[in-house]
This record gives sequence, structure tokens and C-alpha cells, in this order.
Amino acid sequence: MERTVNVACVQAEPVVLDREATIDRVAELAGRAAGDGAELVLFPEAFVPCFPSNRWARGLAAGAGPAVRETFARLVRESVEVPGPAADRLAAIAREHGIWLATGVNERDNGTLYNALLVHARDGSLALHHRKLMPTNHERMVWGLGDGRGMTPVQTPFGRVGGLICWENLMPLARFALYQGGLEIYLAPTADTSEAWQDSMRHIARESRSYVLTSCVLQRASSHPPEVPLVEGPDLMDRGGSAILAPDGSYLAGPLWDEEGILHAQLDPDRLAADRQRFDAAGHYHRPDVFQLVVRTPG
Repeated sequence: MERTVNVACVQAEPVVLDREATIDRVAELAGRAAGDGAELVLFPEAFVPCFPSNRWARGLAAGAGPAVRETFARLVRESVEVPGPAADRLAAIAREHGIWLATGVNERDNGTLYNALLVHARDGSLALHHRKLMPTNHERMVWGLGDGRGMTPVQTPFGRVGGLICWENLMPLARFALYQGGLEIYLAPTADTSEAWQDSMRHIARESRSYVLTSCVLQRASSHPPEVPLVEGPDLMDRGGSAILAPDGSYLAGPLWDEEGILHAQLDPDRLAADRQRFDAAGHYHRPDVFQLVVRTPG
């Protein structure tokens, strides 16, 4: 890392299935985080326009009825094209506040949706564009498969930043692709709001010897439009658990449960360097004479 940096994890509800209103929320919350000193701000997985909960998306499995099909069509309509006007709005937010803005979006490309992580630099340029490699469970009825783009961390003025989305963080080779790119700040937006996710984040922080930011989905059934056909269950569908972790796996902020909030932490380069003295997964503790990883990228 080049220097100390203030980072922020946002845990908030989107305006479900309303892209423009949700981007308004991104602008508001990113501005608030920037006003409190953040230079890097992370939003949850698929924040724009919402994470497609299995409380309705499971209905796509077996000849979905009209209400489920209409909800999926609305998700398609409200998703983000890259490049496109909605992506331009995210770029403008990063530029206005002079921050690195990392946003989880539903990305529309022709007739297919993808689960994407967009990282805009403080000048508004798109520094990183990654599509989730393997959607999980019911997500395979919503999103297509990602590819090798966005698997190399990007250089920022404060350190090298990269990330994976939700359960692709459990894919060892995907993680190592980031490590061998010199990762220092690890972004892990997710819809996994379990205690087990916290175990994974603590392990990944220790394994990567990086700072880890995880922004977790917070969604309520009552926040969905009434025409969305949700199956019975508690109002709090996804309870968050956002956190910021040090390279030794200890918490710097969070986890935050059951409510909206913005977590901040100061990331110290000396702490990262000290924690890599004993273990560096892609450095002195690596055996490139024995192991080699090749990442295939489009084109």
C-alpha cells in the first residue's frame, strides 16, 4: 500500500426494482461517506436495482406464473447497461465526490443479465468491471456466467484494489488470481448474511494478508412493490453483516446487523506489511516452480 486510507462499507436497502431511485440512494450515501473522509466506498452485491431474492426468483424454476415473469421482466428493464446512462450516473457520483466507488449492479447485456461489480475511479473512469463467475443456486435462473475480466486488481493512489462477489469468494483459484495480481484491499460484496460468511471473511483476510471490505445485502419484504410475488417468511429477508477486517482477520468495523449504516476504517500500510512477514500467499509463501495459475480473459 502507498499510504493510509479511510474506507467505507455501505449497508442499506435499495429502492427495490427502481434503478434511478436506487442510484439516487448511491449518490446520497456515497456523499455522506465521502463527507466523513472515505476515499473508497463499497456498496452491496447487486445493489442496483436490488438483489433477486429466492423468495420470488425460485418461482422461475418450474413454469413461472405471470407475476414472477413480470417481476423478472421488470428486473431486466431496471438493470444497468455498461456503457450506458446508469453507469454514467455512477461515474458522475465518483467524480463529484472524488472517491473510488465500488457498486454491485445487475448488468444487462442484450438479453442476458449478469451480476457485476463496477469500480469507478475518482475521475469517473471505469477502472474495474467484473462479472460474477458462477451464480449460486437460484441465481442461475437470473444471471448468466461471468468471465475472466476484472480478475486483476487495479492500482489506486492508496493501494491495489480488487474483488469477488458473494460465493465466488469461496473459489480458491479465483481468490489466488487476485493475490497474484498484488491485491492489498479486497472487496467482497455479498448477499450471504450468515455467521458462516463472517468465518469466510476472517479466513480470507488471513489468507490474503489484505484488508477485506464486505458490504452485505439488507432487504425487507415490506420494501418490495406489492406486485412482487414473495413466498411467506419474515419481513427481514437479508440482515446484513457488513464489516471491515484487518490482514490478521480481526475486525476494524462491524459486523453490522439488522439495520442500515456506514462503516468506516483507517487502513494502515505498515500493518499490512507487518502481517505479510510470516505469510504472503503469492510471494515468499508461494511455490511458482510447483504451481501456476492462468486466467483466461475475453479477447
